[in-house]
Amino acid sequence: MSNAIQLLVQTKRQLGGWSWFKKTLLAFALIIFGTSSFLYLTPPGLSIREFLAQTVISTQHRDWAWIVVGAEKRDYMVKMSHQFTETSALEKQDFTMIKHDPVRRARSVEELISEPKDISGQFWKGKMIYVYDPTSVRVVVPNKVGEGERISSMVKRTGAVAGINGGGFVDPDGLGNGFAPIGLILSGNEAVYADVEPSTAQHIIGFTKEGTLVVGKYSLFELQAMGVKDAVSFLAPRLIANGNPQITTGDGGWGRAPRTAIGQKEDGTLIFVIIDGRQTSSVGATLKEVQDLLLKEGAVNAGMMDGGASSELVVKGEVLTKPSSRYGERRLPSGLLVFDEPDSYKVDRIWDNLGKIDPGGAYDHPDFLKEQAELKRQQQNQPKKVEPEKTTEPPKTQESAKTQTGSDTSTKTTTTPPKTGNTNTSGEKPAGGTTGGGTPASGSNTADSGGAGAPAGSSKPDTPSGSTTGGTTAPSTGTGTPAPGGNGSTGGTTNGTAPAAGSGTGAPVPGTGSTSPAGSSTTTPGGAPAASGGGSGQPATPSAPAAGGTTGSTAGSGSTTSTTGTSNVTGTGAANSPTSNATGTSASTNTTVSSGSAASAGTTVTSGTATAPTGTTGTTAPAQ
Repeated sequence: MSNAIQLLVQTKRQLGGWSWFKKTLLAFALIIFGTSSFLYLTPPGLSIREFLAQTVISTQHRDWAWIVVGAEKRDYMVKMSHQFTETSALEKQDFTMIKHDPVRRARSVEELISEPKDISGQFWKGKMIYVYDPTSVRVVVPNKVGEGERISSMVKRTGAVAGINGGGFVDPDGLGNGFAPIGLILSGNEAVYADVEPSTAQHIIGFTKEGTLVVGKYSLFELQAMGVKDAVSFLAPRLIANGNPQITTGDGGWGRAPRTAIGQKEDGTLIFVIIDGRQTSSVGATLKEVQDLLLKEGAVNAGMMDGGASSELVVKGEVLTKPSSRYGERRLPSGLLVFDEPDSYKVDRIWDNLGKIDPGGAYDHPDFLKEQAELKRQQQNQPKKVEPEKTTEPPKTQESAKTQTGSDTSTKTTTTPPKTGNTNTSGEKPAGGTTGGGTPASGSNTADSGGAGAPAGSSKPDTPSGSTTGGTTAPSTGTGTPAPGGNGSTGGTTNGTAPAAGSGTGAPVPGTGSTSPAGSSTTTPGGAPAASGGGSGQPATPSAPAAGGTTGSTAGSGSTTSTTGTSNVTGTGAANSPTSNATGTSASTNTTVSSGSAASAGTTVTSGTATAPTGTTGTTAPAQ
């Protein structure tokens, strides 16, 4: 016992730490498990499932009953339902039981029917009226070809006092047009409609010319012989025959649904019973409940009319019950109407000479089509979700890069064709310090009007320039000693001294005296960084050169790393390389540098063009 208590405590503690979502799932799973176990493993559960199946079988969706009882059980239940219907109709009616009161026929219109009476049971609500003169009842049919008619419309059109729904009809998907009856329709001794031979017996409810209610299975010939003048067909069990209830065990096997029934007392008074169903306020009644109600009212014969969504009662043009159809009253092929002067009604033979009768359906149901059109209109009026347009950036190429200025402004570089004479592309060393185009390799260079151009034999001084103002870098002063041998540009400073203005050229160190291509310059470790024309305006701090100076060659394909305010030249490469790759600042051959980037001391590059001040010496701008 203690172990069980401990287990419960531990379980409670564990469940207490669960989220509400987990608790909900657990509760749902337990409910499903418990309900399924009860329905499928206990005798009461079996009874409930059979009752649900009976309810479905009594509708036009009887095939769905397999869901609760299986296909085999469903078929067996359908067979038993038909068998009971046939058995209940076997007893022939005793017409002598009805004693008509001739005084009733001398009634006034106010005395024709009783006031509607509310009736109810445990699961249902409805209405009931008495019709004191049974000869006042007539079978009425629509007056238009192609569709049925609502009972309220029939009552108003014919001037009837009251009316209820009549026989059955073909009803595709519950959306039929009410124009395809099943069985027989007899009105005023005229067979208005019949889908079988006159000798074939059918389940009918009718009235003789004396007003006697006839319930059972009869052929048209038999009905005419009995003096039946009005009748409709509906395949349903007989409830009461000659004072005897037909349902003695069970509930009738039809489940719960809306019902319309009619019974007759011994004095000839008719009882109309209409029960609402398939609603929260009224689920519906079983056949036995209807039978017991009519027995209690004194009926000696009783039968069922069409039920379900067709069930309704109309009195003086007003619908007193609540039809279960979502569209309200249904269009029907027949109705039982009460007239003050029944012989005044002349039936319309709307089915004569029709080769084929269309039962209708969803495609021509006016209320259904209207509903679908409204739903479509609402969908069209709903604002559509607009997805943001997807933008794609153009692919970056090796010839485009981004540069950052002191104000964090970045632009893309573009390439321009090389200027003639500014770049040595022959791969040969220029003689006498001149470029391939014959330009003297002196330390003095001027920029072209279209961009910054520099002879290939010149180089940047290794010492940083002073402060810049308005994009112009002042050249630093000092003296530099060119390395012996060669006539290329110097690659750095000797003994830590910066070259003086105008003296920034010299011979290259033997073995390395190649001329760097225009726009590219490197320093060996220990060299001073070059000044940046896009700097912050403060002079860069020079770094001390390594003892013994630097090598005498300039980088052929070095990359330039540009930062705010300074430009640090790194890397080495082969001389006369036609291009150079710059990190952060594009300084390659045939490249126009973005705004705010300094290519060399004394040069300010704006809008992709670097312009050196006229007469400035000792500076170098990158060649295009």
